[in-house]
Amino acid sequence: MRALFPGSFDPVTQGHQDVLRRAALLFDEVVVCVMFNANKTGRFPITERLDRLRAAATDLSNVRVDSHTGGLLVDYCRRAEIDVVVRGVRDSHDVDYEMPMARMNRELAGVETFFIAADPALAHISSSLVTTTSP
Repeated sequence: MRALFPGSFDPVTQGHQDVLRRAALLFDEVVVCVMFNANKTGRFPITERLDRLRAAATDLSNVRVDSHTGGLLVDYCRRAEIDVVVRGVRDSHDVDYEMPMARMNRELAGVETFFIAADPALAHISSSLVTTTSP
């Protein structure tokens, strides 16, 4: 079974890396994909995010890195024949944010969402926090 782990990954955090490693243990193949998020202003160029993801996945033989910056997530899933989306969730706010999208992805394309609870030691980390505190 193939899974998609989408995100802006701006930048890639230890939390992202943890979810990716854990997803790689559960699925035959995981495509980690840089997606465009209209609600976020990108700090790092797509190419740099892809390079950082490749570095994070070096020891994960069943992980492929890609990007999709035009169109819906379900469009990518249909084209790549992926039926599961992996999302890391840190707290109830993340679940509240993710649930409507999970329902819509299932309704639009039959794509299921698999939630992986954040490692408690990493749950306080977010890309937004890392970006605002980095020099």
